[in-house]
Amino acid sequence: MTRHEHAAPASLGGNLLNPATIVCAVLAAVMLAILLVRFIYGLGLVTNLNDGYPWGIWIVFDVVIGSALACGGFSVAMLVYIFNRGEYHPLVRPALLASLFGYTLAGAGVIMDLGRWWNTWHIFWPGYANPNSVMFEVAVCISLYIVVMWIEFSPTFMEKFGKAEAKRKLNKVMFIFIALGTVLPMMHQSSLGTMLVVMGVQIHPLWRTPLEPALYLLTAITMGYAVVLFESCLASSALTRKIEMHLLTPLSKVMLGFLVAYLLVRLGDVAVRGALPLAFVPSLEAAMFWLETTCFMAPLFLIGRESQRRNPGRLFLAGILLMLGGALLRIDGFLIGYETGDGFNYFPALPEILVTVGLFSLEVIGYIVVTRRFPVLPRDVQAVH
Repeated sequence: MTRHEHAAPASLGGNLLNPATIVCAVLAAVMLAILLVRFIYGLGLVTNLNDGYPWGIWIVFDVVIGSALACGGFSVAMLVYIFNRGEYHPLVRPALLASLFGYTLAGAGVIMDLGRWWNTWHIFWPGYANPNSVMFEVAVCISLYIVVMWIEFSPTFMEKFGKAEAKRKLNKVMFIFIALGTVLPMMHQSSLGTMLVVMGVQIHPLWRTPLEPALYLLTAITMGYAVVLFESCLASSALTRKIEMHLLTPLSKVMLGFLVAYLLVRLGDVAVRGALPLAFVPSLEAAMFWLETTCFMAPLFLIGRESQRRNPGRLFLAGILLMLGGALLRIDGFLIGYETGDGFNYFPALPEILVTVGLFSLEVIGYIVVTRRFPVLPRDVQAVH
């Protein structure tokens, strides 16, 4: 077997009813009950949103952070298909599955947060299109990317149900969807950063920069690789599978390359703009800036050396820290560093939190069901059940 040849993926099998799926199902049911109230009676009954804070955790967590955490499929696919690193191909389908659920639920999160949610179809109707709007570009790109990912992942279902001819025909045009699957996330991840640029002086100077689109794109790619590390380590432990260290070790080196690029741009920008002194002024914003920066810098010391990158525990911790750092960058920009003026404050209500937890629970259920019933994980690293 050459380094670019791999055993075909296979389903894990096993019982779908287990403590994890039962708990997640209960949390998902609670979410659905809250959303029923929300869609009938409005946002005010279940959220703490107000005129000063029109966006809460449903947008910042479920969409802005959720879509970034779902960049594993895009990041790995870019490495395999754009940079021709075929040895990472076994990681594509598991990463794509996690991205598929992450983005699909992020799209649902947008609908939940819309005041007039019944007008969602306006986004896709040419008469309502506003090509000069950053939000319009984000909405269209995310929607198209969700469709593209379902098409990219559809061979998994075709293999399960014996649709070999349909898969063969799709493979002839799959390069088109792979190209779209690379371009679309790059467009909307950078545009999420552009939304902060549009807000102008409402954003604290530590996050008020025209380079925000580049920062969001770099961290989305980095977070994508971090999620792959996290999920691979977690799955190997939870499902008693052999961990793919021969892939994760070099992948983490690629991740560190993007991380270094981000840190150079981020810290250089803060220094050049003269905003760095604000990081030493006692304030919540300064504390959050250093917490965010620490999360990004710590992996350089954890897995900076080749020998350290062979340690699954260090890779797992580095992945968590980078996911947290990327999440904090977005929380700080959209909530902590958002200066709306006096008289307004925001902290998520319990129903808001439960809906976010419910969305995550749905993703866990979906991942378990699909990996146990459809060929996703590489056969040659599975444990015997």
